[in-house]
Amino acid sequence: MDIDLIGFLPALLPVALSPGASFTLAINSALADGPRGLISALAGTALGIYTHALLIGLGITAALVASPAIFNILKITGTVYLLWLGIQLIRSGTAAHVGTFSHTAVPVTLKEAWLANVLNPKAILFYLTVVSQFAGRQADVNDYLVLASLHILVMVVWLLMIGRTLTFSARKLDPLMLKKWINIAGGLLLLAFSLKTLI
Repeated sequence: MDIDLIGFLPALLPVALSPGASFTLAINSALADGPRGLISALAGTALGIYTHALLIGLGITAALVASPAIFNILKITGTVYLLWLGIQLIRSGTAAHVGTFSHTAVPVTLKEAWLANVLNPKAILFYLTVVSQFAGRQADVNDYLVLASLHILVMVVWLLMIGRTLTFSARKLDPLMLKKWINIAGGLLLLAFSLKTLI
């Protein structure tokens, strides 16, 4: 096993710590449903990361990317899904002033977080191009699962810290206004990620 965990960490950190689709969904879910919402989004994202590790370890990702037609269908499907999630967050944010705090909550389900990760073309390409460099010359599924576990560990620690900070801040500020602006901003970020992926 010539897996390079030490080398993988610096390559992983910018991806795991930067705001992306999974980050946006996890933070919005934390604000919508507290720790339970955050855990649901984290679990779905973790399952998505493990799915990528399995797909690349079994050679399926390489086959998908090798077929431009199939990859374009996947790219469009992922983009449409992220657009839909972004619109849902924006709608939730703009409706925040109408109802009570509990009626505006729209936590992300495990399935939605998993789909957002699995259908994300950037995640597919990250596992195919970056992660594969650190799995070793004779990499098998287990090597990719180890790297995915490190990815998940970094992501979970980071998002738990951010989620805890935001939910703590929500108690100090007007939670309805905070949730409103976080949902709108998160929705706009998802729309931007989606459109950037299309272009």
